[in-house]
Amino acid sequence: MTIWKNGIQKCSLWTGVFALTVVLLGAPVAFAATASTSTTTAVTAAPAPVAAPAVPAAAPAPTEAVSSDPNSSINPGDTSWMLASTALVLMMTIPGLALYYGGMVRKKNVLDTLAQSFVVTCLVTVLWYAVGYTLAFTNGNPWIGGLSRLFLHGMGKDTVTGLSLAVPESVYMTFQMTFAIITPALIAGSFAERMKFSALIWFMSLWLVFVYSPIAHWVWSADGWLAQLGALDFAGGTVVHLNAGVAGLVTALVLGKRKGYGKEAMPPHNLVLTVVGAALLWVGWFGFNAGSAVSAGGRAGMAMATTQIATAAAALAWMFAEWMARGKPSVLGLVSGAIAGLVAITPASGFVDPTGALVIGIAGGAVCFWTATYMKNFFGYDDSLDSFGVHAVGGALGAILTGVFAVKAIGGTAGVLEGNTYQIVKQLIDVGAVIAYDAVVTYIILKVVDVIVGLRVTEEEEVEGLDLSQHGEQVYE
Repeated sequence: MTIWKNGIQKCSLWTGVFALTVVLLGAPVAFAATASTSTTTAVTAAPAPVAAPAVPAAAPAPTEAVSSDPNSSINPGDTSWMLASTALVLMMTIPGLALYYGGMVRKKNVLDTLAQSFVVTCLVTVLWYAVGYTLAFTNGNPWIGGLSRLFLHGMGKDTVTGLSLAVPESVYMTFQMTFAIITPALIAGSFAERMKFSALIWFMSLWLVFVYSPIAHWVWSADGWLAQLGALDFAGGTVVHLNAGVAGLVTALVLGKRKGYGKEAMPPHNLVLTVVGAALLWVGWFGFNAGSAVSAGGRAGMAMATTQIATAAAALAWMFAEWMARGKPSVLGLVSGAIAGLVAITPASGFVDPTGALVIGIAGGAVCFWTATYMKNFFGYDDSLDSFGVHAVGGALGAILTGVFAVKAIGGTAGVLEGNTYQIVKQLIDVGAVIAYDAVVTYIILKVVDVIVGLRVTEEEEVEGLDLSQHGEQVYE
Protein backbone atom coordinates (compact mmCIF):
# COMPACT_ATOMS: atom_id res chain seq x y z
CA MET A 1 0.00 0.00 0.00
CA THR A 2 2.82 2.39 0.92
CA ILE A 3 4.66 1.63 -2.32
CA TRP A 4 1.48 2.29 -4.30
CA LYS A 5 0.81 5.61 -2.61
CA ASN A 6 4.41 6.75 -3.02
CA GLY A 7 4.17 5.88 -6.69
CA ILE A 8 1.00 7.91 -7.06
CA GLN A 9 2.60 10.89 -5.32
CA LYS A 10 5.69 10.78 -7.51
CA CYS A 11 3.57 10.42 -10.62
CA SER A 12 1.42 13.37 -9.53
CA LEU A 13 4.46 15.50 -8.88
CA TRP A 14 5.88 14.74 -12.31
CA THR A 15 2.45 15.48 -13.77
CA GLY A 16 2.69 18.94 -12.22
CA VAL A 17 6.14 19.42 -13.71
CA PHE A 18 4.86 18.30 -17.10
CA ALA A 19 1.90 20.70 -16.88
CA LEU A 20 4.21 23.60 -16.08
CA THR A 21 6.41 22.67 -19.04
CA VAL A 22 3.37 22.61 -21.31
CA VAL A 23 2.39 26.07 -20.10
CA LEU A 24 5.81 27.46 -20.88
CA LEU A 25 6.24 25.75 -24.24
CA GLY A 26 2.64 26.35 -25.23
CA ALA A 27 2.83 30.11 -24.91
CA PRO A 28 4.24 30.75 -28.41
CA VAL A 29 1.58 28.49 -29.88
CA ALA A 30 -1.11 30.39 -28.01
CA PHE A 31 0.32 33.67 -29.29
CA ALA A 32 0.23 32.48 -32.88
CA ALA A 33 -3.28 31.07 -32.62
CA THR A 34 -4.63 34.19 -30.96
CA ALA A 35 -2.90 36.51 -33.39
CA SER A 36 -4.50 34.76 -36.34
CA THR A 37 -8.03 35.04 -34.99
CA SER A 38 -8.14 38.29 -33.04
CA THR A 39 -7.93 41.94 -33.92
CA THR A 40 -5.17 44.20 -32.75
CA THR A 41 -7.46 45.78 -30.19
CA ALA A 42 -6.94 44.35 -26.70
CA VAL A 43 -9.29 44.42 -23.76
CA THR A 44 -7.62 46.62 -21.22
CA ALA A 45 -7.24 45.89 -17.57
CA ALA A 46 -8.93 47.89 -14.88
CA PRO A 47 -6.65 49.70 -12.46
CA ALA A 48 -6.19 48.92 -8.82
CA PRO A 49 -8.91 49.74 -6.30
CA VAL A 50 -8.01 53.42 -6.42
CA ALA A 51 -9.88 53.69 -9.66
CA ALA A 52 -13.21 53.13 -7.91
CA PRO A 53 -15.30 56.17 -8.85
CA ALA A 54 -17.31 58.25 -6.41
CA VAL A 55 -20.49 56.71 -7.82
CA PRO A 56 -19.58 53.22 -9.10
CA ALA A 57 -22.88 52.72 -10.90
CA ALA A 58 -22.09 55.69 -13.11
CA ALA A 59 -18.59 54.56 -13.99
CA PRO A 60 -17.81 54.76 -17.70
CA ALA A 61 -17.26 51.56 -19.63
CA PRO A 62 -13.59 50.51 -19.71
CA THR A 63 -11.73 51.63 -22.80
CA GLU A 64 -11.21 48.78 -25.26
CA ALA A 65 -8.43 50.26 -27.36
CA VAL A 66 -4.81 50.52 -26.32
CA SER A 67 -2.29 53.15 -27.22
CA SER A 68 -0.16 52.63 -30.30
CA ASP A 69 1.85 55.83 -29.91
CA PRO A 70 5.21 55.14 -28.23
CA ASN A 71 5.05 58.62 -26.67
CA SER A 72 1.33 58.47 -25.89
CA SER A 73 0.47 59.31 -22.30
CA ILE A 74 3.07 57.33 -20.37
CA ASN A 75 4.34 59.50 -17.54
CA PRO A 76 7.97 58.84 -16.51
CA GLY A 77 7.37 60.04 -12.95
CA ASP A 78 4.34 57.83 -12.35
CA THR A 79 6.06 54.92 -14.05
CA SER A 80 9.15 55.32 -11.87
CA TRP A 81 7.02 55.29 -8.74
CA MET A 82 5.19 52.16 -9.87
CA LEU A 83 8.46 50.40 -10.71
CA ALA A 84 9.73 51.20 -7.20
CA SER A 85 6.42 50.15 -5.62
CA THR A 86 6.52 46.84 -7.46
CA ALA A 87 9.98 46.10 -6.09
CA LEU A 88 8.85 47.07 -2.59
CA VAL A 89 5.86 44.72 -2.68
CA LEU A 90 7.99 41.85 -3.98
CA MET A 91 10.38 42.51 -1.08
CA MET A 92 7.45 41.93 1.26
CA THR A 93 7.34 38.25 0.32
CA ILE A 94 11.02 37.57 -0.31
CA PRO A 95 12.69 38.21 2.02
CA GLY A 96 10.14 39.96 4.29
CA LEU A 97 7.42 37.37 4.88
CA ALA A 98 9.89 34.49 4.54
CA LEU A 99 11.97 35.85 7.45
CA TYR A 100 8.91 36.91 9.47
CA TYR A 101 7.42 33.42 9.33
CA GLY A 102 10.79 31.64 9.37
CA GLY A 103 11.74 33.10 12.73
CA MET A 104 8.50 32.00 14.37
CA VAL A 105 8.65 28.29 13.56
CA ARG A 106 10.81 25.68 15.28
CA LYS A 107 14.38 25.31 14.06
CA LYS A 108 13.70 21.97 12.37
CA ASN A 109 11.16 23.63 10.05
CA VAL A 110 12.79 26.96 9.19
CA LEU A 111 14.12 25.98 5.74
CA ASP A 112 10.76 24.56 4.70
CA THR A 113 9.06 27.77 5.81
CA LEU A 114 11.50 29.91 3.83
CA ALA A 115 11.09 27.61 0.82
CA GLN A 116 7.32 28.02 0.92
CA SER A 117 7.52 31.78 0.35
CA PHE A 118 10.19 31.33 -2.31
CA VAL A 119 8.40 28.63 -4.32
CA VAL A 120 5.10 30.54 -4.15
CA THR A 121 6.90 33.54 -5.65
CA CYS A 122 8.08 31.37 -8.55
CA LEU A 123 4.80 29.52 -9.08
CA VAL A 124 2.57 32.57 -9.01
CA THR A 125 4.86 34.50 -11.35
CA VAL A 126 4.46 31.86 -14.07
CA LEU A 127 0.73 31.32 -13.44
CA TRP A 128 0.04 35.07 -13.39
CA TYR A 129 1.77 35.38 -16.77
CA ALA A 130 -0.13 32.42 -18.19
CA VAL A 131 -3.67 32.91 -16.91
CA GLY A 132 -3.99 34.77 -13.59
CA TYR A 133 -3.72 38.33 -14.88
CA THR A 134 -6.21 37.89 -17.69
CA LEU A 135 -8.77 36.26 -15.38
CA ALA A 136 -8.43 39.02 -12.81
CA PHE A 137 -8.04 42.23 -14.79
CA THR A 138 -9.50 42.02 -18.29
CA ASN A 139 -13.08 42.69 -19.25
CA GLY A 140 -15.25 39.62 -18.95
CA ASN A 141 -18.35 39.48 -16.78
CA PRO A 142 -19.09 40.45 -13.16
CA TRP A 143 -17.60 37.16 -11.92
CA ILE A 144 -14.44 36.54 -13.95
CA GLY A 145 -12.27 38.23 -16.58
CA GLY A 146 -11.77 37.24 -20.19
CA LEU A 147 -8.88 35.59 -21.99
CA SER A 148 -7.60 38.50 -24.07
CA ARG A 149 -4.36 38.58 -22.11
CA LEU A 150 -3.78 34.81 -21.98
CA PHE A 151 0.02 34.36 -21.84
CA LEU A 152 0.06 38.20 -21.87
CA HIS A 153 -0.73 38.15 -25.58
CA GLY A 154 -0.93 41.64 -27.10
CA MET A 155 0.95 43.39 -24.31
CA GLY A 156 3.66 45.54 -25.87
CA LYS A 157 6.17 47.84 -24.28
CA ASP A 158 3.99 50.90 -24.95
CA THR A 159 0.61 49.36 -24.14
CA VAL A 160 -1.36 51.14 -21.43
CA THR A 161 -4.49 50.11 -19.56
CA GLY A 162 -7.83 51.85 -19.90
CA LEU A 163 -7.80 53.73 -16.60
CA SER A 164 -4.02 53.82 -15.95
CA LEU A 165 -2.95 55.67 -19.05
CA ALA A 166 0.18 57.11 -17.43
CA VAL A 167 1.77 53.72 -16.66
CA PRO A 168 2.71 50.92 -19.09
CA GLU A 169 0.47 47.89 -18.76
CA SER A 170 3.54 45.70 -18.28
CA VAL A 171 4.38 47.65 -15.12
CA TYR A 172 0.81 47.52 -13.86
CA MET A 173 0.62 43.78 -14.57
CA THR A 174 3.85 43.13 -12.64
CA PHE A 175 2.68 45.33 -9.77
CA GLN A 176 -0.49 43.26 -9.48
CA MET A 177 1.61 40.10 -9.79
CA THR A 178 3.36 40.97 -6.54
CA PHE A 179 -0.03 41.19 -4.82
CA ALA A 180 -0.95 37.79 -6.23
CA ILE A 181 2.36 36.43 -4.91
CA ILE A 182 2.06 37.55 -1.30
CA THR A 183 -1.58 36.50 -0.86
CA PRO A 184 -1.12 32.70 -1.07
CA ALA A 185 2.22 33.04 0.73
CA LEU A 186 0.34 34.50 3.71
CA ILE A 187 -1.84 31.38 3.92
CA ALA A 188 1.20 29.29 4.85
CA GLY A 189 1.26 30.96 8.26
CA SER A 190 -1.79 28.97 9.31
CA PHE A 191 -0.57 25.49 8.36
CA ALA A 192 3.16 25.88 9.05
CA GLU A 193 5.12 22.79 10.14
CA ARG A 194 2.77 20.11 8.83
CA MET A 195 1.92 20.29 5.10
CA LYS A 196 3.74 18.33 2.42
CA PHE A 197 5.79 20.47 0.08
CA SER A 198 4.27 18.73 -2.96
CA ALA A 199 0.78 19.43 -1.59
CA LEU A 200 1.68 23.08 -1.09
CA ILE A 201 2.64 23.40 -4.77
CA TRP A 202 -0.64 21.90 -5.96
CA PHE A 203 -2.75 23.83 -3.45
CA MET A 204 -1.21 27.25 -4.11
CA SER A 205 -1.46 26.83 -7.89
CA LEU A 206 -5.13 25.86 -7.83
CA TRP A 207 -5.97 28.48 -5.21
CA LEU A 208 -4.50 31.31 -7.27
CA VAL A 209 -6.60 30.40 -10.31
CA PHE A 210 -9.88 29.50 -8.63
CA VAL A 211 -9.95 31.80 -5.59
CA TYR A 212 -7.60 34.77 -5.86
CA SER A 213 -8.17 35.68 -9.52
CA PRO A 214 -12.00 35.68 -9.34
CA ILE A 215 -12.09 37.67 -6.11
CA ALA A 216 -9.58 40.21 -7.45
CA HIS A 217 -11.85 40.60 -10.48
CA TRP A 218 -14.94 41.11 -8.30
CA VAL A 219 -13.35 43.94 -6.32
CA TRP A 220 -10.81 45.60 -8.60
CA SER A 221 -11.94 45.09 -12.19
CA ALA A 222 -14.23 47.74 -13.65
CA ASP A 223 -16.94 45.17 -14.40
CA GLY A 224 -16.55 43.20 -11.16
CA TRP A 225 -19.81 42.90 -9.25
CA LEU A 226 -18.42 44.24 -5.96
CA ALA A 227 -16.77 47.15 -7.77
CA GLN A 228 -20.11 47.96 -9.40
CA LEU A 229 -21.78 47.68 -6.00
CA GLY A 230 -19.42 50.36 -4.70
CA ALA A 231 -17.41 48.34 -2.17
CA LEU A 232 -14.12 50.04 -1.28
CA ASP A 233 -10.82 48.17 -1.01
CA PHE A 234 -7.91 50.44 -1.79
CA ALA A 235 -5.03 47.97 -1.59
CA GLY A 236 -6.30 44.53 -0.59
CA GLY A 237 -7.97 44.34 2.81
CA THR A 238 -10.43 41.77 1.49
CA VAL A 239 -8.76 40.65 -1.75
CA VAL A 240 -5.43 39.91 -0.05
CA HIS A 241 -5.67 39.70 3.73
CA LEU A 242 -9.19 38.48 4.46
CA ASN A 243 -8.87 36.12 1.51
CA ALA A 244 -5.58 34.65 2.75
CA GLY A 245 -6.64 34.48 6.39
CA VAL A 246 -9.88 32.61 5.72
CA ALA A 247 -8.09 30.15 3.45
CA GLY A 248 -5.50 29.70 6.17
CA LEU A 249 -8.09 28.84 8.80
CA VAL A 250 -9.85 26.36 6.52
CA THR A 251 -6.52 24.70 5.72
CA ALA A 252 -5.53 24.53 9.38
CA LEU A 253 -8.84 22.89 10.27
CA VAL A 254 -8.63 20.37 7.44
CA LEU A 255 -5.02 19.45 8.26
CA GLY A 256 -5.57 19.29 11.99
CA LYS A 257 -3.32 20.40 14.81
CA ARG A 258 0.44 19.94 14.94
CA LYS A 259 1.59 16.93 16.94
CA GLY A 260 1.90 18.03 20.56
CA TYR A 261 0.01 21.30 20.06
CA GLY A 262 -1.34 22.50 23.39
CA LYS A 263 0.70 19.89 25.28
CA GLU A 264 4.28 20.92 24.60
CA ALA A 265 5.99 24.27 24.10
CA MET A 266 6.53 25.39 20.50
CA PRO A 267 8.44 28.66 20.90
CA PRO A 268 9.84 30.66 17.97
CA HIS A 269 13.40 29.58 17.25
CA ASN A 270 14.76 33.02 16.25
CA LEU A 271 12.81 36.19 16.91
CA VAL A 272 15.60 38.27 15.41
CA LEU A 273 14.60 36.93 11.99
CA THR A 274 10.97 37.75 12.76
CA VAL A 275 11.74 41.35 13.71
CA VAL A 276 13.86 41.84 10.59
CA GLY A 277 11.09 40.33 8.48
CA ALA A 278 8.46 42.57 10.10
CA ALA A 279 10.62 45.63 9.43
CA LEU A 280 10.95 44.68 5.77
CA LEU A 281 7.19 44.18 5.59
CA TRP A 282 6.57 47.62 7.11
CA VAL A 283 8.85 49.35 4.60
CA GLY A 284 7.56 47.29 1.68
CA TRP A 285 3.97 48.10 2.62
CA PHE A 286 4.43 51.67 1.37
CA GLY A 287 4.66 50.17 -2.12
CA PHE A 288 1.61 48.04 -1.30
CA ASN A 289 -0.61 50.92 -0.16
CA ALA A 290 0.83 54.10 -1.66
CA GLY A 291 1.62 52.23 -4.88
CA SER A 292 -2.05 51.39 -5.26
CA ALA A 293 -2.64 55.02 -6.20
CA VAL A 294 -1.04 54.04 -9.55
CA SER A 295 0.51 57.51 -9.69
CA ALA A 296 3.01 59.64 -7.82
CA GLY A 297 0.42 62.18 -6.69
CA GLY A 298 -1.29 63.46 -3.59
CA ARG A 299 -3.33 60.33 -3.04
CA ALA A 300 -0.17 58.22 -2.86
CA GLY A 301 1.22 60.68 -0.32
CA MET A 302 -1.88 60.46 1.84
CA ALA A 303 -1.87 56.66 1.61
CA MET A 304 1.74 56.63 2.79
CA ALA A 305 0.93 58.93 5.74
CA THR A 306 -2.12 56.95 6.85
CA THR A 307 -0.18 53.69 6.57
CA GLN A 308 2.60 54.95 8.83
CA ILE A 309 0.24 56.38 11.43
CA ALA A 310 -2.01 53.32 11.62
CA THR A 311 0.92 50.91 11.87
CA ALA A 312 2.55 52.76 14.75
CA ALA A 313 -0.78 53.10 16.58
CA ALA A 314 -1.54 49.40 16.19
CA ALA A 315 1.89 48.33 17.44
CA LEU A 316 1.43 50.45 20.55
CA ALA A 317 -2.15 49.24 21.06
CA TRP A 318 -1.09 45.56 20.93
CA MET A 319 1.91 46.27 23.18
CA PHE A 320 -0.13 48.02 25.88
CA ALA A 321 -2.94 45.43 25.67
CA GLU A 322 -0.43 42.63 26.18
CA TRP A 323 1.35 44.57 28.92
CA MET A 324 -1.90 44.92 30.87
CA ALA A 325 -3.05 41.35 30.24
CA ARG A 326 0.26 39.50 30.79
CA GLY A 327 2.46 41.83 32.76
CA LYS A 328 5.18 42.27 30.13
CA PRO A 329 5.30 43.62 26.54
CA SER A 330 6.85 40.99 24.27
CA VAL A 331 8.90 41.78 21.19
CA LEU A 332 6.79 39.32 19.19
CA GLY A 333 3.66 41.16 20.31
CA LEU A 334 5.08 44.52 19.31
CA VAL A 335 5.89 43.45 15.76
CA SER A 336 2.64 41.47 15.47
CA GLY A 337 0.76 44.64 16.37
CA ALA A 338 2.56 46.51 13.61
CA ILE A 339 1.55 43.86 11.07
CA ALA A 340 -2.05 44.02 12.34
CA GLY A 341 -2.06 47.78 11.79
CA LEU A 342 -0.66 47.41 8.29
CA VAL A 343 -3.38 44.90 7.48
CA ALA A 344 -6.21 46.99 8.96
CA ILE A 345 -5.25 50.19 7.12
CA THR A 346 -4.73 48.47 3.76
CA PRO A 347 -8.35 48.71 2.49
CA ALA A 348 -8.75 52.23 3.88
CA SER A 349 -5.38 53.85 3.16
CA GLY A 350 -6.50 55.76 0.05
CA PHE A 351 -9.89 56.76 1.44
CA VAL A 352 -9.33 58.01 5.02
CA ASP A 353 -7.57 60.94 6.66
CA PRO A 354 -4.83 60.65 9.33
CA THR A 355 -7.29 60.74 12.23
CA GLY A 356 -9.31 57.91 10.73
CA ALA A 357 -6.08 56.01 10.24
CA LEU A 358 -5.17 56.45 13.91
CA VAL A 359 -8.51 55.01 15.04
CA ILE A 360 -8.29 52.11 12.59
CA GLY A 361 -4.74 51.36 13.77
CA ILE A 362 -5.69 51.32 17.46
CA ALA A 363 -8.70 49.10 16.75
CA GLY A 364 -6.64 46.75 14.58
CA GLY A 365 -3.92 46.30 17.19
CA ALA A 366 -6.28 45.71 20.10
CA VAL A 367 -8.75 43.43 18.29
CA CYS A 368 -6.08 41.31 16.61
CA PHE A 369 -4.29 40.84 19.94
CA TRP A 370 -7.48 39.33 21.31
CA THR A 371 -8.22 37.13 18.28
CA ALA A 372 -4.64 35.87 17.91
CA THR A 373 -4.40 34.88 21.57
CA TYR A 374 -7.63 34.49 23.54
CA MET A 375 -10.02 33.62 20.72
CA LYS A 376 -7.60 31.06 19.25
CA ASN A 377 -7.09 29.45 22.63
CA PHE A 378 -10.83 29.43 23.35
CA PHE A 379 -11.72 27.58 20.14
CA GLY A 380 -8.55 25.48 20.12
CA TYR A 381 -7.68 25.64 16.42
CA ASP A 382 -4.00 25.54 15.43
CA ASP A 383 -3.45 28.71 13.40
CA SER A 384 0.32 28.25 13.64
CA LEU A 385 1.54 31.81 12.95
CA ASP A 386 -1.79 33.63 13.34
CA SER A 387 -2.56 34.19 9.69
CA PHE A 388 -6.29 34.09 10.45
CA GLY A 389 -6.09 36.02 13.72
CA VAL A 390 -4.14 38.90 12.16
CA HIS A 391 -4.84 38.91 8.43
CA ALA A 392 -8.46 37.74 8.20
CA VAL A 393 -9.66 39.62 11.27
CA GLY A 394 -7.55 42.70 10.56
CA GLY A 395 -8.59 42.76 6.90
CA ALA A 396 -12.29 42.43 7.72
CA LEU A 397 -12.09 45.04 10.47
CA GLY A 398 -10.27 47.49 8.21
CA ALA A 399 -12.76 46.93 5.39
CA ILE A 400 -15.72 47.62 7.65
CA LEU A 401 -14.12 50.69 9.21
CA THR A 402 -13.38 52.00 5.72
CA GLY A 403 -17.14 52.34 5.41
CA VAL A 404 -17.12 54.52 8.52
CA PHE A 405 -14.09 56.77 7.99
CA ALA A 406 -13.85 57.19 4.20
CA VAL A 407 -13.56 60.86 3.23
CA LYS A 408 -14.96 62.09 -0.07
CA ALA A 409 -12.27 64.74 -0.51
CA ILE A 410 -9.53 62.07 -0.45
CA GLY A 411 -11.11 59.64 -2.89
CA GLY A 412 -13.99 57.34 -3.59
CA THR A 413 -17.39 57.25 -1.93
CA ALA A 414 -17.71 59.00 1.41
CA GLY A 415 -18.07 56.93 4.55
CA VAL A 416 -20.74 56.92 7.22
CA LEU A 417 -19.28 59.94 8.99
CA GLU A 418 -19.79 62.01 5.85
CA GLY A 419 -23.37 60.97 5.33
CA ASN A 420 -23.21 57.81 3.23
CA THR A 421 -25.01 55.47 5.60
CA TYR A 422 -25.08 52.68 3.01
CA GLN A 423 -21.32 52.41 2.57
CA ILE A 424 -20.87 50.20 5.59
CA VAL A 425 -23.54 47.85 4.20
CA LYS A 426 -21.58 47.60 0.97
CA GLN A 427 -18.45 46.84 2.97
CA LEU A 428 -20.23 44.10 4.90
CA ILE A 429 -21.44 42.53 1.65
CA ASP A 430 -17.84 42.60 0.37
CA VAL A 431 -16.55 40.90 3.53
CA GLY A 432 -19.32 38.30 3.60
CA ALA A 433 -18.99 37.39 -0.07
CA VAL A 434 -15.23 36.90 0.15
CA ILE A 435 -15.51 34.75 3.29
CA ALA A 436 -18.22 32.51 1.83
CA TYR A 437 -16.66 31.93 -1.58
CA ASP A 438 -13.13 31.59 -0.24
CA ALA A 439 -14.05 29.08 2.48
CA VAL A 440 -16.06 26.80 0.18
CA VAL A 441 -13.67 26.75 -2.78
CA THR A 442 -10.59 26.42 -0.55
CA TYR A 443 -12.14 23.37 1.13
CA ILE A 444 -12.86 21.78 -2.26
CA ILE A 445 -9.31 22.43 -3.47
CA LEU A 446 -7.85 20.88 -0.32
CA LYS A 447 -9.91 17.74 -0.77
CA VAL A 448 -8.81 17.44 -4.41
CA VAL A 449 -5.15 17.87 -3.46
CA ASP A 450 -5.53 15.32 -0.68
CA VAL A 451 -6.66 12.77 -3.25
CA ILE A 452 -3.79 13.63 -5.61
CA VAL A 453 -0.77 13.68 -3.28
CA GLY A 454 -2.04 13.76 0.30
CA LEU A 455 -1.95 16.94 2.38
CA ARG A 456 -0.05 16.19 5.53
CA VAL A 457 3.35 14.73 6.28
CA THR A 458 3.48 11.54 8.34
CA GLU A 459 3.84 11.69 12.11
CA GLU A 460 7.44 10.51 11.84
CA GLU A 461 8.26 13.19 9.27
CA GLU A 462 6.68 15.86 11.42
CA VAL A 463 8.70 14.81 14.46
CA GLU A 464 11.88 14.71 12.38
CA GLY A 465 11.15 18.14 10.96
CA LEU A 466 10.13 19.25 7.48
CA ASP A 467 13.60 20.53 6.63
CA LEU A 468 14.96 16.99 6.57
CA SER A 469 11.85 15.08 5.56
CA GLN A 470 10.82 17.38 2.70
CA HIS A 471 14.14 18.87 1.56
CA GLY A 472 16.94 16.71 2.91
CA GLU A 473 18.59 19.72 4.55
CA GLN A 474 18.78 21.30 7.97
CA VAL A 475 20.20 24.28 9.82
CA TYR A 476 23.18 23.24 11.95
CA GLU A 477 24.09 26.45 13.73
